[in-house]
Amino acid sequence: MRRGSLGAILLAVPLILLLVLPIVALLLRAPIAAPSGDALEAVWVSLRTSTLAAAAILLFGTPLALLLARRHLPAKGVLEVLVILPAVLPPAAAGLALLLALGRRGVFGEPLQGLGIALPFTASAVVLAQMYVAAPFFVRPLASAFRALPADLEEAALIDGAGASALFWRIALPLVRRPLIAALTLAWARALGEFGATALFAGSRVGVTQTLPLAVYLGFETDIDVAASLSLLLLAVAVAVIGATLLLQRREEA
Repeated sequence: MRRGSLGAILLAVPLILLLVLPIVALLLRAPIAAPSGDALEAVWVSLRTSTLAAAAILLFGTPLALLLARRHLPAKGVLEVLVILPAVLPPAAAGLALLLALGRRGVFGEPLQGLGIALPFTASAVVLAQMYVAAPFFVRPLASAFRALPADLEEAALIDGAGASALFWRIALPLVRRPLIAALTLAWARALGEFGATALFAGSRVGVTQTLPLAVYLGFETDIDVAASLSLLLLAVAVAVIGATLLLQRREEA
């Protein structure tokens, strides 16, 4: 057993180093300075839009995960492909697809424009782009958690006269609370770090659509120290939120 563990450690070391070294380099090289006004605006835009995206994913992704967990669902394979696709599609291609669909001259954007609804290059476009790329990181794990629930629980609840609503709220949802929180945190983190789809579909207007990843990219074009400082700020925000979520989960498990 010990030999097996030693072998696993040795094989894991290269990947661990790959994960650790960039963070160490960023901590060592990034100058520590008070963030500028534009940087603070980017932080606020990132936190606001990623939180809204995560809330929308929770609202609409939970029932979708429940549907995917069902064994007999028409067109289940098509739905699963649609859910996975944003996770493997290049972000720039995702942004272009959103623009072609919902842009001012897009397939569906032009009719919306006629109704006075303009989505591209707005804060709403940022949220939609983040939702699109982050949804798979919530829906897939949650569907697996729903699928892992014992079937006899549902049968027993139905025998006792519990309706579908009571079955979901009182039995299924409490049992998947921990994987739900973990999946939601992962989706939020993905939304926070989104760059490509946001750049093409929402642009980079300071205080409106310029998120921290976009600010990092623009800073890199002019001053690498500015980009490093912004990257450090983005890292700090992500670590703080993810760390708080993990701490909350551990307290619940204790």
